[in-house]
Amino acid sequence: MTQNIYDSDEFFEGYSQLERSVQGLAGAAEWPSMQALLPDLRGLAVVDLGCGFGWFCRWAREQGAARVLGLDVSRNMLARATAMTQDEAINYAHADLEQLSLSDSAFDLAYSSLALHYIEDLSGLAATVYGALAPSGRFVFSVEHPLFTAPTNPGWVAHTDGRKTWALDSYMIEGQRTTDWITKGVIKHHRTIAAYLNLLIGTGFVINHVEEWSPSEEQIAANPEWDEYRHRPMFLLVSARR
Repeated sequence: MTQNIYDSDEFFEGYSQLERSVQGLAGAAEWPSMQALLPDLRGLAVVDLGCGFGWFCRWAREQGAARVLGLDVSRNMLARATAMTQDEAINYAHADLEQLSLSDSAFDLAYSSLALHYIEDLSGLAATVYGALAPSGRFVFSVEHPLFTAPTNPGWVAHTDGRKTWALDSYMIEGQRTTDWITKGVIKHHRTIAAYLNLLIGTGFVINHVEEWSPSEEQIAANPEWDEYRHRPMFLLVSARR
C-alpha cells in the first residue's frame, strides 16, 4: 500500500502552505508546460491520479470535460477537494493507486501531477491506466525528475574494513528512497528516465513528448532562486497515448 503521508497532520499542514496548494495550478511552476501537453478536453472523460485538492479536476471541467474522476489515497486531500468543488460532473474517490481498478476504456485522458514517484508498483498502475483508456486516449503525467529522486550524496563509501562500495542512492540504482520533506520519513521510489519510458513502451503506450522541465527567463526573473533548475531539472513531464 502507498504510504499515506498526506494524512499526517504535520505534513498536511505544511503542504497546505505551499504556493501550489494556495494558488492552485497558477502556483505550479511547471503548469504551463503540462498544459501544453494536454488535448482539447471538450467532451472528454478524465481521471486524475493523485488529485490532491482537485485543482486540475475543476480546471478540466472549465475546459469542457464531460466528466472528471479525482482519485487520491489521502482523505484529507479529498475532504478539501470536495469542499472546494460545486460540480456534479466531478466525482472524488478514495483510492490507493497501488491497488487501483478502473473500468475498461472508460476515460479519454489520464492525468497525474507529481504522484507517480510515490508508487512502488508503477508497472501495475500503467497497465491499469492503459486498459482504462479508450483507443487513442492520452496519459499525461509529471514526476519529480530522477536527478532529484536519486541522490542525496552519491559516491564511494569507505567501510571500517577498508572496503569501498558505491552509495546505494546513486542514479542507476533504482528503488525506495526515504527523504525528509516537510516532515521526516517520506517514502519515494526512484527510477531512471529510461525506466519510466521503457515501462510505458512495454505496456503498449506510444510516447508523444518527454520534457525535462526548466524555468523560462520570465520565470527566473520573477523567481531568481529557480535559476538552479536550469542546471538540474526538477520535473520530468511525459505525454503518451494508447
